[in-house]
Amino acid sequence: MKKILFILSMCSLLLGCSKVEKKQKEFLLQGVWTARHGEFPTGETWDYPTENGNIFCRIFDGDSMTYKCRLSVTGGSMVVLPLEKCEVTLINKGRNDILYLEDGDPHPLTIINDSTIIIQKNGVRNTWVRDDKMTQEWGAEMRDLIASELDSKGESEVRHYVLSSIERQQESTIHQFVYTLLGLVFVLMILAQRAFASQRSKRRLQRQLQQIQEEHDTRPQPIRQAMMEVEQAFFVSDEYAFLHKRIANGEHLKEEDWEEVERQLKLVYPGFTSKLRSLYRMSELEYQVCLLIKLRIAPKDIANILFRDVSTISTVRSRLYQKVFGHKGGAKEWDEFILKIES
Repeated sequence: MKKILFILSMCSLLLGCSKVEKKQKEFLLQGVWTARHGEFPTGETWDYPTENGNIFCRIFDGDSMTYKCRLSVTGGSMVVLPLEKCEVTLINKGRNDILYLEDGDPHPLTIINDSTIIIQKNGVRNTWVRDDKMTQEWGAEMRDLIASELDSKGESEVRHYVLSSIERQQESTIHQFVYTLLGLVFVLMILAQRAFASQRSKRRLQRQLQQIQEEHDTRPQPIRQAMMEVEQAFFVSDEYAFLHKRIANGEHLKEEDWEEVERQLKLVYPGFTSKLRSLYRMSELEYQVCLLIKLRIAPKDIANILFRDVSTISTVRSRLYQKVFGHKGGAKEWDEFILKIES
């Protein structure tokens, strides 16, 4: 029982420490703070300007460094006068009281809330308010500008700097325009490359089609006669009769059956399949339809063997004609072209 109580106590202690640590880490001086109100030991008070001229700012880099400057805001521009930078050390005294050291010089610091603090220096209690908008828009740029200026010139020779939101917007617009232009050029280059490749492919295809037509038209009569005799012998052979019967019965052709179809076609038309594949990158369905056309199989039997509608087979043939020739054509025109490819 004592062990259980001890474990529970330790867990509670760890959770409590974790919550305290989390709470401490949630509050950071990081960001831009502007002076709003001053209280003097004599009881007098002073409200610092929050717009236009002489806005006093601190830019905290975490809780280790602060950069001080004076701002003058006019329209879309902001004039920055770097003042000094100091190393910061925070010593928590509890109850929101923190001993605040700038370059080792201690000053009481009171946390009012996450966006308001009071720093006492030389008896004057100055209220500072966190400016999240300025932190987001200009914080990093102001900090780097002050650090660079004070490091290079020293605090006695500092210069004014103008930060313009209009110039920033213009610069952002220019960057967006350049990126868009580069993207457009890149896209145009890709499109031009594809167009060039497409034209080159079309020229190659036209040469192939012209060669096929010339081979068909200029083949000597003795060769034409010999090829015709080979065709006739094939179409009356037992192998063709057996294959035609299987197709007419709608039997399913396995992969080895299609390989046998290709083998028999190569015996009659040695260059047919290679020329067919070089014309267009066909799908398996399109290629099988072309093989069956070459075997003089009727469209309805092609549809049966491939388990497709007759309309689908007609669409495949007419679509192949358009893809290869570049213009519309019917299914029968494609069949006639397939029959012309003889070797």
